[in-house]
Amino acid sequence: MVRDARSPFEVIGTGSKRALGRPITATPLDLSKFNSIIAYEPEELILEAGAAAKLSEIQKLLARQNQVLSFEPPDFSNILGSKHSGSLGGVLACNLSGPRRIKAGAARDHVLGLSGVSGRGEIYQAGARVVKNVTGYDVPRLMAGSYGTLSCFTSIIFKVQPKPEVEITLHMKCKTSAEALALMTLGQQSSCEVSSAAFVPEQGVYLRLEGIAP
Repeated sequence: MVRDARSPFEVIGTGSKRALGRPITATPLDLSKFNSIIAYEPEELILEAGAAAKLSEIQKLLARQNQVLSFEPPDFSNILGSKHSGSLGGVLACNLSGPRRIKAGAARDHVLGLSGVSGRGEIYQAGARVVKNVTGYDVPRLMAGSYGTLSCFTSIIFKVQPKPEVEITLHMKCKTSAEALALMTLGQQSSCEVSSAAFVPEQGVYLRLEGIAP
């Protein structure tokens, strides 16, 4: 189908991110059938799933083992008007991350490998479940943030992490951005592990701390 195409495709997994960017006129390429969990190895901190696997189902699976996707993929369903938080492939294609990006990075920093189909209709595989496999170009990271313009994904391998044992959010009142910057700098320089930080005008600074229970 891809090899014989004469017009662009709109790559669709679950369709939760279609409201992002400008509208396009293209032939829909439905990948919703690639929605299964292919392999989950809690001891090795490895998860492989179809590109259209729903994030909500993956997060429930990880929660049973006290594990998480460390980059904290955001839920834009209320903003974009979708029925759920999206798919694994959508997160990588948009290179999304939540407040924990300052500590853990974005989706591209946790992808190990993927399988997909190129624009020439060629089936390919890049990366592997083995973290030390660094042979060749880092194609999985190249695909992060490509919004489906470089290829379509069929499956993705991600590193997962243990869920923090303790977590607390501090709220500190301040009036100016300079005061907020000073407070957040002190937080980052402290012995506490800051997993997110925000300054909300008229409210103050929010710092989220996390770590291991004493």
